[in-house]
Amino acid sequence: MGHHIVILGAGTAGTLTANRLRRMPGADEYRITVVDQDDDHVYQPGLLFVPFGLAQPHHLVRSRPRQLHSGIDYLQARIEQVDPAARTVRLAGGRRLSYDVLVVASGARLLPEETEGLTGSGWGENVFTFYDLPGAVGLQHALERFDGGRIVIDVADLPVKCPVAPLEFAFLADWYFRRCGSRDRVQLTYATPLDGAFTKPVAAKVLGGLLERKGIELVTEFNLGEVDGRGGRLVAYDGRELPYDLAVVVPLHGGAEYVGRSPGLGDELDFVPVDRRTLQHRDHPEVFAIGDAAGLPASKAGSVAHFEGETLTHNIGRFLRGQPLDGFFDGHTNCFVETGFHKALLIDFNYDTEPLPGHFPATVGLPLLKESYANHLGKLAFEWFYWHSLLPGRELPGIGGQMPEHGKQRVRT
Repeated sequence: MGHHIVILGAGTAGTLTANRLRRMPGADEYRITVVDQDDDHVYQPGLLFVPFGLAQPHHLVRSRPRQLHSGIDYLQARIEQVDPAARTVRLAGGRRLSYDVLVVASGARLLPEETEGLTGSGWGENVFTFYDLPGAVGLQHALERFDGGRIVIDVADLPVKCPVAPLEFAFLADWYFRRCGSRDRVQLTYATPLDGAFTKPVAAKVLGGLLERKGIELVTEFNLGEVDGRGGRLVAYDGRELPYDLAVVVPLHGGAEYVGRSPGLGDELDFVPVDRRTLQHRDHPEVFAIGDAAGLPASKAGSVAHFEGETLTHNIGRFLRGQPLDGFFDGHTNCFVETGFHKALLIDFNYDTEPLPGHFPATVGLPLLKESYANHLGKLAFEWFYWHSLLPGRELPGIGGQMPEHGKQRVRT
């Protein structure tokens, strides 16, 4: 065997990277080792649906190594530290792995304990997050018991995984309580640190309009400083307060703990700074990062990892052959936004182009920035594509890594 490629993380990004590398011409020249600390691969887009009884928790979890092609080694171990100078990874128990190429794909972790009071009184009772499986299940039971009052959906800070998911929760909550016949007894509030419903003006206008039409209050520039569990209040750093009967909080995110213990590997949030077009580490050329672990100005969404995978595996091959890297990752992001009542809208954008109306992937296709039943079906179909196409490292027909320009309508903001 020749070069050793070590991939840290067997989630979406790590799994698709390993499988894509295994499928590349000349893959027999590489030894590929994937490391993760457990055996549970969770289909994270499904977490949104669990609180509303639309997904069964046990259907969302599969074995990590069983998603990897044959010929890929899987190690279940806790990662202690990376030594970029020595090109080694130290695992729990003292084992060391040497690498020729390292791919950091260990995602983002939730840091609820970093917000004062969030994990204190009320946590798991009337304060929840749906960003992990236990929280989503607990929230399902809380919604079943909820007979009226104020629900506040709050994004504590950015960046977060799947930035549209908190909005989707608000839309689905409106649908859920209307279906239950109790919407008139429920006040829904969506609080965000942004100055609008979304980061980009055109999409923010559309999504903000949807919130307004559904009777969901929008509170902007709300930077969560404290959760007063006993008093039932979310308190912003500027002193504003949002009283709640049920709080759904998306907590602070950071990179993997071992990144912070590895000199020169990560930034202040433990994400890995890489070139935004080649995905190569700025200081250590044999290190790459992909998915939520990468410190990029792109959304931390599963589709981004898929689109990054094309660039990453291509560039790893070029690096090992001593060739210059190609910088063709453009920040492409594609998200279905479930809006309730069997409808969803679709957004497609990159570093330079914000979400625009039109159609995807070309002039004939799914409508962009517009609610439709077709987009809802697309959202549901994505789970099959995830397990059978995205993770195995296959291309989605007609959808490449670069954002398609055809079908988009330029608008003035």
